[in-house]
Amino acid sequence: MMEKKLIGMISHFYPKISVAVVDLTDTLRVGDKISIERSSGTFEQVIESMQIEHENIREAKKGQSIGLKVNEVTREGAKVFKVIE
Repeated sequence: MMEKKLIGMISHFYPKISVAVVDLTDTLRVGDKISIERSSGTFEQVIESMQIEHENIREAKKGQSIGLKVNEVTREGAKVFKVIE
C-alpha cells in the first residue's frame, strides 16, 4: 500500500528550464519519490537532484526552499507529497 505525506508547496515554477521552487515543511532527500498534485492532475517522480542557491545538495530540511527539476509542467500552489511505499 502506498502512503503519502505532505512535505511542501510549490512557490514558483520556471517553465523554460522546468524547475520548481519548493518551500519544504519536512525533510526531503535525493532518491525520495514525490507526488506533485495540482488541479490539472498529478504526477510522480524520483528526486534526482536538488539545489539551494545553485549548489547541489543531497538533503533539505523543513523551512528551506529548494530548486527541483520536474518532469512535467506544474504551477504555484501545487502540493508536494513524499510517497512512502
